[in-house]
Amino acid sequence: MATPVVTKTAWKLQEIVAHASNVSSLVLGKASGRLLATGGDDCRVNLWSINKPNCIMSLTGHTSPVESVRLNTPEELIVAGSQSGSIRVWDLEAAKILRTLMGHKANICSLDFHPYGEFVASGSQDTNIKLWDIRRKGCVFRYRGHSQAVRCLRFSPDGKWLASAADDHTVKLWDLTAGKMMSEFPGHTGPVNVVEFHPNEYLLASGSSDRTIRFWDLEKFQVVSCIEGEPGPVRSVLFNPDGCCLYSGCQDSLRVYGWEPERCFDVVLVGWGKVADLAVCNDQLSNVSSYVVDLTRVTRTGTVAQDPVQDSRPPAQQPAHPGAPLRRIYERPSTACSKPQRVKQNSESERRSPSSEDDRDERESRAEIQNAEEYNEIFQPKNSISRTPPRRSEPFPAPPEDDMVSAKEAAKPNPATDSQFQVPNLEVPPRPPAVTSTPAPKAEPTIIPATRNEPIGLKPSDFLPAVKIPQQAELVDEDAMSQIRKGHDTMCVVLTSRHKNLDTVRAVWTTGDIKTSVDSAVAINDLSVVVDLLNIVNQKASLWKLDLCTTVLPQIEKLLQSKYESYVQTGCTSLKLILQRFLPLITDILAAPPSVGVDISREERLHKCRLCYKQLKSISGLVKSKSGLSGRHGSAFRELHLLMASLD
Repeated sequence: MATPVVTKTAWKLQEIVAHASNVSSLVLGKASGRLLATGGDDCRVNLWSINKPNCIMSLTGHTSPVESVRLNTPEELIVAGSQSGSIRVWDLEAAKILRTLMGHKANICSLDFHPYGEFVASGSQDTNIKLWDIRRKGCVFRYRGHSQAVRCLRFSPDGKWLASAADDHTVKLWDLTAGKMMSEFPGHTGPVNVVEFHPNEYLLASGSSDRTIRFWDLEKFQVVSCIEGEPGPVRSVLFNPDGCCLYSGCQDSLRVYGWEPERCFDVVLVGWGKVADLAVCNDQLSNVSSYVVDLTRVTRTGTVAQDPVQDSRPPAQQPAHPGAPLRRIYERPSTACSKPQRVKQNSESERRSPSSEDDRDERESRAEIQNAEEYNEIFQPKNSISRTPPRRSEPFPAPPEDDMVSAKEAAKPNPATDSQFQVPNLEVPPRPPAVTSTPAPKAEPTIIPATRNEPIGLKPSDFLPAVKIPQQAELVDEDAMSQIRKGHDTMCVVLTSRHKNLDTVRAVWTTGDIKTSVDSAVAINDLSVVVDLLNIVNQKASLWKLDLCTTVLPQIEKLLQSKYESYVQTGCTSLKLILQRFLPLITDILAAPPSVGVDISREERLHKCRLCYKQLKSISGLVKSKSGLSGRHGSAFRELHLLMASLD
């Protein structure tokens, strides 16, 4: 009897250490599916080639954490937006910065390149959407309409429209030629995280934190169908290149959907956690950190037995065949070199070029090439060779254990299969020291004092009008205050967002479940909310439990590394309480001999103690390195170092 062939639909391809600090944003190149760009809290943008361990290029220039990155369609340009609201565009083939765009007053949450013209759209936490002309380094138009942060922007395939998704639960469609909103799509009950245009038809998909995906008809401006019951917030969706289905990157799974009628074609279990981005390469779906789903083994059309979405439409409304278009399709320009469409121009103040300080940043920004051979291969090919890898390039090899043939065949050496399925080297070698001509950045204070007389990172001149006449260089206090009051919208948006997050945590807190309220604060991914909650919990030591420590300790490690003095103080206080109350218990339980029989509660407690011990060991090195500081922080870290002496 022959042994059946066992294959896996999905496998982990690669894991990389992308930055020296947190990775705050990333994107996959949609043309090749093999180029990865990451942005981090270290203010850098790093480029990687999938299935290669070393960084190809490291781009510098930003002075605050990178919040959003995006590659253009030919993968020749990359744009990155920072926490301070600045945008920088790099030319990858020249390995240098191309443009610096200033104008937003808060975090850049979303970016997208125009498919044909040299334009970039940016969405910010200040609720504004701006369209930038890369050639003239200026803002072409500003679109207003959202009341909260704009989380996702996408140009239509024909380049005529722009879709935006925001935390205000709405999706909006903008006409670039007319410079105004065409339609608003309400219906989601939570923040909308992602939007995606169908590659051919007038159809738009949107995914929200309310765990639904909605499909919108762009001719009738109405909802086509709604898919409910996603296992978590929808953060990433992607249409198949031929438009036959939609992929949804869920928590630890990939789901394949149809929309007329709404139904689930397939569910692939993948251990990838929270998906950040998706791209298709040779019938393989890549995401980060790199997993591969073989789409040839995934059902993309037709019905399946396990259909979690109920089909509420009669059979007469179903299409005759899956590939038949049901609505109007996009009319694209004949070539990619067509002249970009003319769009409505804005005032001269919106199009002015950056200041001399920004120009200096452009000159100082450089790219660090870590691997010259890979760089030349990918970014500097000969003119006769297409810059983007061909669509039918070699697929990512599956791990050997995915193709288990019979025992006899496995025992025989087979050079053909051995050369085709080699185990990828997933160990990340140490990165060589980068040689760069970038000047040393300006020294910044390691800790920002909690009691300070002026805001950090804000310049009063940014809120005052530009003075053209030297005689009017000085403004009286009343004039200055009136001008500052006019620009308070941005701060109101930031404070409103924080207030909304605190309300979410407070709603859980009132139920009396402290652990769940802390989990919700951590899930928001905002350290300011965690600090506010810990300041309350620290006042009553009896609220602390062992399972609470497992959630809080990773956040404490982030707080101890913060540049804000108040954050460091809160982290030290929480860590001191944990060490005083739970460290003796943790060491005693770990040192105790194993029990006789089955004791589930003891096993759970032992697991929590091991997890806490591992986290405390990770923090101890940080505490030891900071114990040599002077002043109040130094004494606090020295005290913590003494309390953690028993860990060694």
